[in-house]
Amino acid sequence: MTDESLMLCVKNEDLDKAAILYERYKRRLFNFFLYKNNSNKEKSEDCVHQVFYRIIKYRQSYKEDNNFKVWVYTIAWNIQHNDFKQQAKMDDVRANYQITEEYTQIDDRHQAIQHALMLLPEPYREVLLMSKFLGLKYEEIAAINNCSVGVIKTRAFRAIQQLREVYFKIS
Repeated sequence: MTDESLMLCVKNEDLDKAAILYERYKRRLFNFFLYKNNSNKEKSEDCVHQVFYRIIKYRQSYKEDNNFKVWVYTIAWNIQHNDFKQQAKMDDVRANYQITEEYTQIDDRHQAIQHALMLLPEPYREVLLMSKFLGLKYEEIAAINNCSVGVIKTRAFRAIQQLREVYFKIS
C-alpha cells in the first residue's frame, strides 16, 4: 500500500494503519530532528512522537490528493519551527555555535562537518538536511516551506558554498 492510501485508511478511522506509517517514517523523522536538535536523541524521539500524535489528531485534515511525504514533513517542520522559536526566546541560539579552538583541533571529519552544518544559517542547513540527508526532492522541500523550487535551489547552492567555506575554516 502507498503512504497516501494508508493515510486515507487512518483518516477513515482505521488507526492500525498508522503503525505502518510510523514504521516507515520513524527513522527518517528521527534523523531529521536529530540534526535539527543538535544530536539530542531524547528530544528527537519526542518530536517524532509529536508528529504521529498530530497525524492522528489532525487526520481529518489530510486531503486525498496530498503527497503524504510532503504533509508529514510539513508537520515535522512546524514542530521544529515552533520549538526553535521557543528556544530562541529563552537563549541566544547562535552563542552555542561559536567556533572554538577545541573544534579547530578535532581530527574527526564527521564532527567537523557536523559542526560546520550547525554554523550555517537555518534556511541553508534545513535545505541540506532535507535534500542530502533525508533524500527529499527540491519540489517536496519547496512545498513544505511554502516557497518556489527556485528559492530552494538557490538555498542549496549557497548552503554548499558556505558549508565548504566553514568546513575549511574549522578543519
